[in-house]
Amino acid sequence: MSLGKLRWAWLSVAVIAIDQATKLYFERLLELYQRIDVVPGYFSWTLAYNRGAAFSFLATEAGWQRWLFALIAIVVSGVLIVWMKRLKPSETWLAIALALVLGGALGNLYDRVVLGHVVDFILVHWQERWYFPAFNVADSAITVGAIMLALDMFKGNKTGETAHG
Repeated sequence: MSLGKLRWAWLSVAVIAIDQATKLYFERLLELYQRIDVVPGYFSWTLAYNRGAAFSFLATEAGWQRWLFALIAIVVSGVLIVWMKRLKPSETWLAIALALVLGGALGNLYDRVVLGHVVDFILVHWQERWYFPAFNVADSAITVGAIMLALDMFKGNKTGETAHG
């Protein structure tokens, strides 16, 4: 039985481990919404809890969103695992991208199910005028993986491949 590119699941496990370790570290270091400037005016550590999805989408709802987002993460994770298993030996880039997304999804899923919220601690801002929503290592892995997936799609189109073979 071939596992395809599932051997790249170690990367997902690494993302989960780093994500959970950094969240635990910052929860112990900081009080909620406390900030430590790393690069004054641009980058800070902070502690924030997100009960919603990306950019706090639906964060103010009564709590049903916790289980909706958990269900979505479980379904997406299952799809990613099957996709990785079916990859061809030459599709390492795609395997890495999927492993990053999977690790990020599972890291945030753990928070959502066990804690009831996702722990965020990275704050990028421009002086005191513009703030990107706080995020974490899992979010970063999902973003990098998604960018890699998009680049893979563009790469496929440039080689003259068509959807019909």
